[in-house]
Amino acid sequence: MLTVEGLRSRYGRIEVLHGIDLSVDSGEIVTVVGANGAGKTTLLRCLSGVQPVTAGQITFRGEALTPVPAYKRLRRGLAQSPEGRQIFTNLTVDENLRLGAFLFNDDRVEKDMEDAFQMFPILREKRNLAAGGLSGGQQQMLAMARALMGRPSCLLLDEPSMGLAPIIVSQIFDVVKGLKALDVTVLLVEQNAFGALKIADRGYVMETGRITMSGAAEELIADPRIREAYLGI
Repeated sequence: MLTVEGLRSRYGRIEVLHGIDLSVDSGEIVTVVGANGAGKTTLLRCLSGVQPVTAGQITFRGEALTPVPAYKRLRRGLAQSPEGRQIFTNLTVDENLRLGAFLFNDDRVEKDMEDAFQMFPILREKRNLAAGGLSGGQQQMLAMARALMGRPSCLLLDEPSMGLAPIIVSQIFDVVKGLKALDVTVLLVEQNAFGALKIADRGYVMETGRITMSGAAEELIADPRIREAYLGI
């Protein structure tokens, strides 16, 4: 579904991605793990089109994505739930969700809303409240639900567990795992290596803008280098 070849990107004169190669097959959950500053968020920003690509190629569902502007990528089926949630805090939960469905004007929007509330029941309770009044975990749920309102075939998830209590992280990862049943492919970027690899099919390890390891998730979890560097074992 998604292929990245030789991807490079820079901020000013400083190159931060140094030739990234990765792939995501339809129906997979693939995770990219690494420390803060490894370039994971920049990678997702390149995929969603908000960060310039200086070299390399992105292919999505058999078509070149690199020249496609960001605002057209959702129409192709690629949506991002960004780092830091970036919800509209002065709008209600309901309004945030409906903004996620801005491409659509059909009866299915109401069903999509109901699906979001089934996935995150707390959002139903808070639907008429300002999103800025939600807890951090609830805001993350809203950010994910808003992205799913765009009906993506591939969801880019950037650090969904950041700053959340363990019980909320567990709930978030359970939802991510359940997206397979909805035919949503996931590319998950995480510092929480163990949590991400536990629900993923495959994984990549990124260090200072380069992919240094890749493989099946269970193999990466068992690798002594990963256990020492990222799992604290």
